[in-house]
Amino acid sequence: MARSRSMVGSTLKQDMPSSFRDEIAAFIRREAQPVDKFGHQPRLYALTQLIGEGMEYDDDVVYAAAWLHDLGVFAGHRPDDHEKLAAWDCVAYALDKVPGILAAVGFPSHKTGAAIEAIRTHQPSSQPESLEGVILRDADILEQLGAIGILRAVSKVGRDTRYLDFTSVVATLRRNCVSLPGQLRLPRARALAVERVRVLEAFLEAAVMEGQPALF
Repeated sequence: MARSRSMVGSTLKQDMPSSFRDEIAAFIRREAQPVDKFGHQPRLYALTQLIGEGMEYDDDVVYAAAWLHDLGVFAGHRPDDHEKLAAWDCVAYALDKVPGILAAVGFPSHKTGAAIEAIRTHQPSSQPESLEGVILRDADILEQLGAIGILRAVSKVGRDTRYLDFTSVVATLRRNCVSLPGQLRLPRARALAVERVRVLEAFLEAAVMEGQPALF
């Protein structure tokens, strides 16, 4: 069952670290379930720093959005029922909960709107207008490619309504390999994608060769 805003807020206020960044990271470490969900956040933020190197943007906004954008995919926040999960809007959930979380940790209130907007537009289907949003979206696309993209997708088999078996994972990875690189908007992100695409293409070729006639 998804947590209420009051429950989220009370959890945050129990033990305040030294800064809002520490508090956000500590909160996500507690809430990211299953446990493999946690690694995406620090990796994503590290990617935003690589992508945005030398550019002028608000790193506080990117940090908050990178760490909190996937709140709605965590067990305990998303529905348990498979039918409800299939129709679940994890972005809408984050947009509803994140303002209260940011207020609880002392995040600068004048930056909250920008962080929320970056979260709203972080998916490949969106077109962010702010540089912070573009950086976050490019980083999130990169996380769906390469070895990390493979690990993240395969780990969801049997626990995500989109991935019932290996065949469905391979189909998704193939779509990602074809469609996602061309959606990257920043030069540094495109450069980082080259090796990730190569790795993903090699994996897909091997999976088809080894999995025939039945991948399952």
